[in-house]
Amino acid sequence: MKLLFIGDIVGQPGRNAVKTLLPQLREQHLLDFVIANGENSAGGSGITPKTAGEIFAAGVDVITSGDHLWDQKEVMELLANEKRFLRPLNYPAGTPGQGSGVFEIQKSKAKGRHPLLLAVLNAQGRTFMPDLENPFHAAHAEVERLRRQTSLIFVDFHAEATSEKIAFARFLDGRVSAVVGTHTHVQTADEQIFPGGTAYLSDAGFTGPHEGVLGREIEPIIKRFLTNMPQRFEVARERVMLHGAIIEVEEQTGRALGIQRVSLKLS
Repeated sequence: MKLLFIGDIVGQPGRNAVKTLLPQLREQHLLDFVIANGENSAGGSGITPKTAGEIFAAGVDVITSGDHLWDQKEVMELLANEKRFLRPLNYPAGTPGQGSGVFEIQKSKAKGRHPLLLAVLNAQGRTFMPDLENPFHAAHAEVERLRRQTSLIFVDFHAEATSEKIAFARFLDGRVSAVVGTHTHVQTADEQIFPGGTAYLSDAGFTGPHEGVLGREIEPIIKRFLTNMPQRFEVARERVMLHGAIIEVEEQTGRALGIQRVSLKLS
Protein backbone atom coordinates (compact mmCIF):
# COMPACT_ATOMS: atom_id res chain seq x y z
CA MET A 1 0.00 0.00 0.00
CA LYS A 2 1.31 3.44 -0.95
CA LEU A 3 0.17 6.68 0.60
CA LEU A 4 1.12 10.28 -0.06
CA PHE A 5 1.20 12.88 2.68
CA ILE A 6 1.14 16.50 1.49
CA GLY A 7 2.75 19.14 3.72
CA ASP A 8 0.84 22.23 4.92
CA ILE A 9 -1.22 23.66 2.04
CA VAL A 10 -0.86 27.47 2.03
CA GLY A 11 -3.58 29.59 0.43
CA GLN A 12 -4.80 29.48 -3.15
CA PRO A 13 -1.32 28.81 -4.62
CA GLY A 14 -1.07 25.68 -2.48
CA ARG A 15 -4.54 24.53 -3.43
CA ASN A 16 -3.71 25.04 -7.11
CA ALA A 17 -0.55 22.96 -6.72
CA VAL A 18 -2.52 20.07 -5.25
CA LYS A 19 -5.19 20.30 -7.95
CA THR A 20 -2.62 20.33 -10.75
CA LEU A 21 0.09 17.98 -9.48
CA LEU A 22 -1.79 15.34 -7.49
CA PRO A 23 -3.26 13.48 -10.52
CA GLN A 24 0.20 12.88 -11.99
CA LEU A 25 1.56 11.79 -8.61
CA ARG A 26 -1.29 9.31 -8.22
CA GLU A 27 -0.59 7.83 -11.66
CA GLN A 28 3.20 7.86 -11.41
CA HIS A 29 3.42 6.26 -7.96
CA LEU A 30 0.20 4.16 -8.02
CA LEU A 31 -0.99 5.82 -4.83
CA ASP A 32 -3.72 4.17 -2.79
CA PHE A 33 -4.45 7.00 -0.33
CA VAL A 34 -3.68 10.72 0.03
CA ILE A 35 -3.56 12.78 3.24
CA ALA A 36 -2.89 16.52 3.39
CA ASN A 37 -2.45 19.08 6.15
CA GLY A 38 -4.88 21.88 5.27
CA GLU A 39 -4.73 24.20 8.29
CA ASN A 40 -3.37 27.12 6.20
CA SER A 41 -5.45 26.56 3.07
CA ALA A 42 -7.79 29.55 3.53
CA GLY A 43 -5.82 32.70 2.77
CA GLY A 44 -2.82 31.22 4.56
CA SER A 45 -4.59 31.02 7.95
CA GLY A 46 -7.11 28.36 8.85
CA ILE A 47 -9.49 26.31 6.74
CA THR A 48 -13.11 26.65 5.60
CA PRO A 49 -15.64 24.22 4.11
CA LYS A 50 -14.98 25.84 0.72
CA THR A 51 -11.21 25.34 0.76
CA ALA A 52 -11.61 21.86 2.23
CA GLY A 53 -14.01 21.05 -0.59
CA GLU A 54 -11.43 22.12 -3.18
CA ILE A 55 -8.80 19.92 -1.56
CA PHE A 56 -11.11 16.88 -1.43
CA ALA A 57 -12.16 17.48 -5.04
CA ALA A 58 -8.48 17.50 -6.07
CA GLY A 59 -8.16 13.90 -4.84
CA VAL A 60 -7.15 14.18 -1.18
CA ASP A 61 -8.83 11.55 1.01
CA VAL A 62 -8.25 13.03 4.50
CA ILE A 63 -7.30 16.52 5.74
CA THR A 64 -5.39 17.10 8.98
CA SER A 65 -4.78 20.38 10.81
CA GLY A 66 -2.87 22.03 13.66
CA ASP A 67 -2.54 25.21 15.69
CA HIS A 68 -4.27 27.39 13.05
CA LEU A 69 -7.40 25.26 13.37
CA TRP A 70 -9.55 28.08 14.79
CA ASP A 71 -8.41 30.93 12.49
CA GLN A 72 -11.61 30.77 10.42
CA LYS A 73 -14.97 30.61 12.22
CA GLU A 74 -16.41 28.44 9.44
CA VAL A 75 -14.24 25.56 10.67
CA MET A 76 -17.00 24.67 13.14
CA GLU A 77 -19.05 23.34 10.22
CA LEU A 78 -16.22 21.06 9.18
CA LEU A 79 -15.67 19.82 12.72
CA ALA A 80 -19.36 19.02 13.09
CA ASN A 81 -20.07 17.40 9.73
CA GLU A 82 -16.92 16.19 7.95
CA LYS A 83 -15.44 12.91 9.20
CA ARG A 84 -12.57 13.22 6.70
CA PHE A 85 -11.34 16.35 8.52
CA LEU A 86 -9.23 15.87 11.65
CA ARG A 87 -8.11 18.25 14.37
CA PRO A 88 -5.33 17.53 16.89
CA LEU A 89 -6.27 14.62 19.12
CA ASN A 90 -4.94 16.18 22.32
CA TYR A 91 -7.50 18.94 22.73
CA PRO A 92 -9.49 18.63 25.97
CA ALA A 93 -12.49 16.31 26.14
CA GLY A 94 -15.58 17.93 24.67
CA THR A 95 -13.76 19.84 21.91
CA PRO A 96 -15.72 19.58 18.64
CA GLY A 97 -14.42 17.25 15.96
CA GLN A 98 -12.24 14.18 16.05
CA GLY A 99 -8.49 13.58 16.31
CA SER A 100 -8.42 10.32 14.38
CA GLY A 101 -10.40 8.29 11.91
CA VAL A 102 -10.39 4.90 10.21
CA PHE A 103 -10.87 4.93 6.45
CA GLU A 104 -11.37 2.24 3.83
CA ILE A 105 -8.77 2.09 1.08
CA GLN A 106 -10.59 1.87 -2.23
CA LYS A 107 -8.38 -0.75 -3.86
CA SER A 108 -9.38 -3.26 -1.19
CA LYS A 109 -12.91 -3.66 -2.59
CA ALA A 110 -11.88 -6.61 -4.75
CA LYS A 111 -14.23 -9.60 -4.53
CA GLY A 112 -13.44 -11.96 -1.70
CA ARG A 113 -11.18 -9.56 0.22
CA HIS A 114 -11.85 -7.91 3.52
CA PRO A 115 -11.72 -4.12 3.33
CA LEU A 116 -8.25 -2.68 3.90
CA LEU A 117 -8.44 -0.03 6.60
CA LEU A 118 -6.08 2.86 7.28
CA ALA A 119 -6.20 4.86 10.50
CA VAL A 120 -5.08 8.50 10.42
CA LEU A 121 -4.19 10.28 13.66
CA ASN A 122 -3.49 14.01 14.11
CA ALA A 123 -1.65 15.27 17.21
CA GLN A 124 -0.04 18.57 18.23
CA GLY A 125 3.17 19.19 20.14
CA ARG A 126 3.53 21.40 23.22
CA THR A 127 7.10 22.75 23.03
CA PHE A 128 6.92 26.40 21.84
CA MET A 129 3.26 25.73 21.00
CA PRO A 130 -0.15 26.35 22.64
CA ASP A 131 -0.41 24.21 25.75
CA LEU A 132 -2.72 21.30 24.95
CA GLU A 133 -3.00 17.94 26.69
CA ASN A 134 0.10 15.73 26.63
CA PRO A 135 0.30 14.26 23.09
CA PHE A 136 2.34 11.26 24.28
CA HIS A 137 -0.40 10.16 26.69
CA ALA A 138 -3.19 10.93 24.24
CA ALA A 139 -1.54 9.11 21.33
CA HIS A 140 -0.63 6.07 23.42
CA ALA A 141 -4.24 5.42 24.35
CA GLU A 142 -5.62 6.23 20.89
CA VAL A 143 -3.11 4.05 19.04
CA GLU A 144 -4.00 1.11 21.25
CA ARG A 145 -7.66 1.64 20.38
CA LEU A 146 -6.98 2.01 16.65
CA ARG A 147 -4.81 -1.11 16.52
CA ARG A 148 -7.88 -3.18 17.42
CA GLN A 149 -9.22 -2.21 13.98
CA THR A 150 -6.08 -1.99 11.82
CA SER A 151 -2.29 -2.16 11.96
CA LEU A 152 -2.04 0.53 9.23
CA ILE A 153 -1.75 3.82 11.12
CA PHE A 154 -0.44 7.17 9.85
CA VAL A 155 0.32 10.06 12.23
CA ASP A 156 0.61 13.78 11.39
CA PHE A 157 2.45 15.32 14.35
CA HIS A 158 2.07 19.09 14.17
CA ALA A 159 4.92 20.42 16.29
CA GLU A 160 7.68 23.03 16.46
CA ALA A 161 10.59 21.30 18.21
CA THR A 162 12.48 18.64 16.29
CA SER A 163 13.41 16.92 19.54
CA GLU A 164 9.75 16.54 20.48
CA LYS A 165 8.94 15.18 17.02
CA ILE A 166 11.71 12.58 17.10
CA ALA A 167 10.91 11.54 20.68
CA PHE A 168 7.22 11.21 19.81
CA ALA A 169 7.98 9.03 16.79
CA ARG A 170 10.44 6.88 18.74
CA PHE A 171 7.75 6.47 21.41
CA LEU A 172 5.34 5.12 18.78
CA ASP A 173 7.92 3.04 16.86
CA GLY A 174 6.54 -0.39 16.06
CA ARG A 175 2.95 0.62 16.83
CA VAL A 176 2.25 2.91 13.87
CA SER A 177 3.25 2.79 10.20
CA ALA A 178 4.51 6.36 9.92
CA VAL A 179 4.97 9.61 11.82
CA VAL A 180 5.47 12.71 9.67
CA GLY A 181 5.90 16.18 11.15
CA THR A 182 4.26 19.41 10.04
CA HIS A 183 4.14 23.07 11.17
CA THR A 184 7.62 24.50 10.44
CA HIS A 185 7.06 24.69 6.63
CA VAL A 186 10.68 23.60 6.04
CA GLN A 187 11.16 20.13 4.55
CA THR A 188 13.80 18.14 6.40
CA ALA A 189 16.17 15.55 4.94
CA ASP A 190 16.02 12.95 7.71
CA GLU A 191 13.59 10.42 6.25
CA GLN A 192 14.19 6.97 7.75
CA ILE A 193 12.58 3.80 9.02
CA PHE A 194 13.02 3.13 12.73
CA PRO A 195 13.89 -0.39 14.02
CA GLY A 196 10.27 -1.19 14.87
CA GLY A 197 9.13 -0.47 11.31
CA THR A 198 7.82 3.09 11.65
CA ALA A 199 8.68 5.53 8.84
CA TYR A 200 9.69 9.00 10.00
CA LEU A 201 10.29 12.50 8.60
CA SER A 202 10.69 15.51 10.91
CA ASP A 203 8.84 17.86 8.58
CA ALA A 204 7.08 17.36 5.26
CA GLY A 205 7.57 21.00 4.28
CA PHE A 206 4.75 23.06 2.80
CA THR A 207 2.75 23.23 -0.39
CA GLY A 208 2.54 26.76 -1.72
CA PRO A 209 4.70 29.73 -2.76
CA HIS A 210 8.37 29.37 -1.79
CA GLU A 211 9.53 32.76 -3.09
CA GLY A 212 8.69 34.32 0.25
CA VAL A 213 9.02 33.61 3.97
CA LEU A 214 7.28 30.32 4.77
CA GLY A 215 4.62 31.11 2.18
CA ARG A 216 4.12 34.81 2.98
CA GLU A 217 5.32 37.94 1.21
CA ILE A 218 8.85 38.94 2.16
CA GLU A 219 8.73 42.67 2.89
CA PRO A 220 6.02 42.75 5.60
CA ILE A 221 7.83 40.06 7.57
CA ILE A 222 11.18 41.86 7.34
CA LYS A 223 9.42 45.06 8.43
CA ARG A 224 7.94 43.23 11.41
CA PHE A 225 11.38 42.06 12.49
CA LEU A 226 12.82 45.56 12.01
CA THR A 227 10.07 47.51 13.79
CA ASN A 228 8.13 45.03 15.99
CA MET A 229 5.00 46.69 14.57
CA PRO A 230 2.00 44.61 13.37
CA GLN A 231 1.96 43.85 9.65
CA ARG A 232 -0.45 42.16 7.29
CA PHE A 233 1.16 38.96 6.08
CA GLU A 234 -0.24 38.31 2.60
CA VAL A 235 0.29 34.96 0.89
CA ALA A 236 3.16 35.08 -1.62
CA ARG A 237 2.65 33.97 -5.26
CA GLU A 238 5.87 32.81 -6.90
CA ARG A 239 7.77 29.47 -7.12
CA VAL A 240 4.89 27.29 -6.02
CA MET A 241 5.96 23.86 -4.79
CA LEU A 242 4.21 20.70 -3.59
CA HIS A 243 6.06 19.16 -0.65
CA GLY A 244 5.37 15.90 1.11
CA ALA A 245 6.35 12.27 1.43
CA ILE A 246 5.38 8.95 -0.13
CA ILE A 247 5.31 6.00 2.25
CA GLU A 248 5.03 2.35 1.26
CA VAL A 249 3.54 0.09 3.92
CA GLU A 250 3.25 -3.68 4.14
CA GLU A 251 -0.48 -4.35 4.27
CA GLN A 252 -0.33 -7.46 6.46
CA THR A 253 1.85 -6.03 9.25
CA GLY A 254 1.61 -2.25 8.98
CA ARG A 255 5.40 -1.96 8.86
CA ALA A 256 6.85 0.71 6.59
CA LEU A 257 8.85 -0.58 3.64
CA GLY A 258 10.03 2.81 2.33
CA ILE A 259 9.71 6.56 2.59
CA GLN A 260 10.75 9.20 0.05
CA ARG A 261 10.41 12.94 0.08
CA VAL A 262 8.39 14.74 -2.60
CA SER A 263 9.31 18.20 -3.88
CA LEU A 264 7.61 19.23 -7.14
CA LYS A 265 7.43 22.66 -8.74
CA LEU A 266 4.22 23.91 -10.29
CA SER A 267 5.13 25.07 -13.78
